[in-house]
Amino acid sequence: MKKPGWFPHPWLSTMLAISWLLLQHTLAPFHLISAALIAVVLPRLLHGFLPAAVPKRILPVLRLTAVVLWDIVLSNIVVARLVLGPMSRPQPAWVTVPLTLRHPTAISLLASIITTTPGTVSCTIDEEHWHILVHALDCTNPQAMVTDIKARYEGPLLTIFEHPTKDRETSS
Repeated sequence: MKKPGWFPHPWLSTMLAISWLLLQHTLAPFHLISAALIAVVLPRLLHGFLPAAVPKRILPVLRLTAVVLWDIVLSNIVVARLVLGPMSRPQPAWVTVPLTLRHPTAISLLASIITTTPGTVSCTIDEEHWHILVHALDCTNPQAMVTDIKARYEGPLLTIFEHPTKDRETSS
C-alpha cells in the first residue's frame, strides 16, 4: 500500500482544524497546535479507510453551493406557506430519480442536498438500479421534479466528480 503524503485529504484536514477551533472557542496557541496536529495525523491514520481524493474544480463547487443555498431559502418559504396556509392541500408523492452519477461521494452529496432542501427527503439509494427514492411533501408533477433535481444538482455534481459527458465526447 502506498504511503500517504502529508495531506492526503487537504479539504478534510482543513475542515478538521476549523472544526476543532470552533469547538474550542479559542485561538490559544495550545489549541492552534492541537488543530494542526489533528489536521495532519487523523487523515493519515484514516488514509486506508477513505476514498482517494478527487480533484475538484472550484467554480462548479461554488455555483452548486449558491444554487443549493438559494433553493434552501426558497423551499423554506414554500414549505412555511404550505404548512401554515389555512387552505393548503399538500400532495405528497414518492418520486424515483434515475442516477447518471456513479461516484459514491457524489451520490451521497446528491442525497444530502435533496434531504437538506425543505420539503424533500431522499429515502433510499438503490445502487443496483441506480436511482434515489425521494419523498416530496408537495409534488404535482413528479417528472418535472426529477428533471429539476437532475439539472440543478446532479448535472453540477457530474461536472465536479465525473466530468460531464460532453467533455468525454469532445476528448474522443
